Amino acid sequence: MRIIIVGGGIGGLALAAGLRRHGFDVAVFDRDTDVAATGGYHITLDRRAQSALRELVAPEIFERLLASASALRLRARDAFWDRRGRLLGHGPHLGDNPSVDIDRVTLRTLLAEAVGDDLHLGRAVTEIGRAQDGTPLVIFADDSSVQCDVLVGADGTHSLVARHLAGGPNNEPAGIIGFSGRTSVNDLSPVERQRLGPRSGLAIGPRGAALYVGFLDPVGNAVLDAPDLRAAVTNGPTYIWGAMFPESADTDSMRDTRGAALQTALLARFRRQGWSERPLEVIARADPDSVAAFRFNAASSRVQDLAPWPAGPITALGDAVHATPPTAGMGAGAAIRDAASLVEHLREVAAGTTALTVAISQFEADMRLRGSEVLTMAMKTVRWILATDTRLGAAATAAVCPILAAAERLRYQR
Repeated sequence: MRIIIVGGGIGGLALAAGLRRHGFDVAVFDRDTDVAATGGYHITLDRRAQSALRELVAPEIFERLLASASALRLRARDAFWDRRGRLLGHGPHLGDNPSVDIDRVTLRTLLAEAVGDDLHLGRAVTEIGRAQDGTPLVIFADDSSVQCDVLVGADGTHSLVARHLAGGPNNEPAGIIGFSGRTSVNDLSPVERQRLGPRSGLAIGPRGAALYVGFLDPVGNAVLDAPDLRAAVTNGPTYIWGAMFPESADTDSMRDTRGAALQTALLARFRRQGWSERPLEVIARADPDSVAAFRFNAASSRVQDLAPWPAGPITALGDAVHATPPTAGMGAGAAIRDAASLVEHLREVAAGTTALTVAISQFEADMRLRGSEVLTMAMKTVRWILATDTRLGAAATAAVCPILAAAERLRYQR
């Protein structure tokens, strides 16, 4: 059984690692030429995502992953602030939380190592079709093609594979434009270091603006005391932040800006909305090269709308099916769990106990439920942030804070 995966992000590499570990003939094709060329937030892996990864990769890779991760249980509980940096409340205590945070670049690099020579970079897929015998066919930008028995789309929000299956787009803009960057804790003023502390937090202002500040320290808060195994690209306490604004012509135009120019434009946008300099320091002192913009896209949270195609030898997983805004911190974990589920079902096919189309059907049924769960949580937070558009300043954040704290409790119970 020849399996081709289109897309070498977290979900695609996790799937390939698991298939390779269990002896499948697999190949991953990705248009990137460097696995480290990836942005976005750090990734939170809950207990379920970690269990899935433990099944997908060799023990030594999983050990290196944990040695490169930051333990939530060692972090102070999350905080909620208003646009002037005033404390409004806290999230749940994290002392018994099993989740870990890991830099996206680190996780992708470790997964690529597990996939090895089965990962083919710089190969852009431009078309999906069928060969003369009816098997799936992948066509590349250079007009070369490859046949397979099973084709899996792990090619993200704008998935070519999912679009082929669904006959069109299967997600849409969520109404938020995001901006992200990285700031070393040591680059902040002593006053701001003390205010933010060793925790993640969320500041909410009027007109749908918000600033998430995620704390990551895979050295001081390492999950495993194994510095010789550490592969983290983040080598000290760091805030990986994400700013959010409702989508508009103004914010959409900022997506074409990069680096220091985007950093300046972002700060100006916050200042026009009355944010004080204190919560903006984490943006002002960020590494300019780390600042980037992106759109939040979301699939429907209704189970029946996810993977709305008949099961067959072509399928998809992760954001290609259930595109999830990062507001619940569960999108990557869900993709990893998708991968583990598909490996399990394909092993049944290889063992001769399940027909291929039945196995794909069962996998997609599980994925619909999983995708609906994470999308429901993510979109609740999106709606709460956007709801501040109709309220005023501190009154808005005070009203939203208890709801967000409840969402945090639900998230950390996973």
